[in-house]
Amino acid sequence: MSDHAHDLASVRDATDRLLTAVGELDNASVTEPSRLPGWTRGHILAHLARNADALVNVLEGRPMYASGEARDADIERDAPRPLDVQITDVRESADRFQRAGAAPQDWSRTVELRNGVVDSASRVPFRRWIEVELHHVDLGIGYELEDLPAEFVEREIGFLTDRFTGHHDVPPTRLTNGTRAWATGREAGEPGITVTGSLADLLGWLAGRRDGSGLAVEGGSLPALPPL
Repeated sequence: MSDHAHDLASVRDATDRLLTAVGELDNASVTEPSRLPGWTRGHILAHLARNADALVNVLEGRPMYASGEARDADIERDAPRPLDVQITDVRESADRFQRAGAAPQDWSRTVELRNGVVDSASRVPFRRWIEVELHHVDLGIGYELEDLPAEFVEREIGFLTDRFTGHHDVPPTRLTNGTRAWATGREAGEPGITVTGSLADLLGWLAGRRDGSGLAVEGGSLPALPPL
């Protein structure tokens, strides 16, 4: 089981980094495009706030979102807000998530997330950590994959390779930075493709944040990964 207390502290630290960086922006910057197609920086900030509340719902036994349509509508509604309102919302929703995480509960239980995904409650804080770190990068304000905490990068690579393990459209693949190695893809056994690169480039490719051009590939072509 994941160390939820450690991950909650990591979420708090990551949120503080993000809020400090966002505090250097202005209202015009919030309306500018982010690195996510079709989303401004305001969309990302709105999503982070609503995701925190959605994960509070999960921890407290309610559906994560009322519906996919309601989720999208809330983000669109909140995206154009001024910077100070965005920052306050991200901070206050993050505080609500921390309070929910501090409440006594059975961390070994299974919870339901979006689109029918289920997981251990103990992994919910790590899932929130993923949201905060990767979307900080997506804001395009100077925080890059290379700036992510080393522990987070290795754990997220493991999380994503597990996600693609057994996926029919992903050939057997070994990923390595020359020190650590992970296996993923549709079949068990010796992977036929080896992908080598820095941890940041491996994570960027797995998470759909880089095209894989910085990676070396042996035994075939770089696999096309399904959307997250």
